[in-house]
Amino acid sequence: MSKSDLTRRGFVATSVAALGTGALAQETSNSTEIESELDTGVTRNIASFRSLDWRPYFTTLAGGAILCDLDSRALHYWSEDESIYKLYPTSVPLTEDLTRRGKTEVIRKVEGPSWRPTPSMRERNPEWPEFIGPGPDNPLGTHALYLSWQYYRIHGTHDTRKIGRRSSNGCIGLYNEHIQELYAKVTVGTQVLLI
Repeated sequence: MSKSDLTRRGFVATSVAALGTGALAQETSNSTEIESELDTGVTRNIASFRSLDWRPYFTTLAGGAILCDLDSRALHYWSEDESIYKLYPTSVPLTEDLTRRGKTEVIRKVEGPSWRPTPSMRERNPEWPEFIGPGPDNPLGTHALYLSWQYYRIHGTHDTRKIGRRSSNGCIGLYNEHIQELYAKVTVGTQVLLI
């Protein structure tokens, strides 16, 4: 191998590396530009959808515990004896003014719930019906957990496009199969925390 072969190989390798670096820099630059165009209020769900320990949020698991993390759009459930931990994707309220945070509890469980829009919903959407009975058109899905806060629920939805999005008028929505599973585990009195 002559000195000129080594130099040519070095030149080619260096050129290819430089071209690759330029393409990588351009790709990174375009990615940053696209990301900067996004609404700064959008939180990436994928990084925060992770299992959590209950201790930073509850002093006890008496009666079980539900944590609704509105930022990550996830619901965490722990059974009283810690033998069951479940993590579900959720829908969350559309806007901050529809959002309620803090401690509450499950006061009622209903399979096949009926739905009436709240007075403020009717004000915003006068075309909505006054009542929808159980069934595929019901916005509460197949099961609902009523909370101690009036009008607030954890419920299913027949519209699966809503899960993982800001799409509710204040409630926490789950896939129907997930609310059915949670419904079977939760009791009246289960503590709930929305953060």
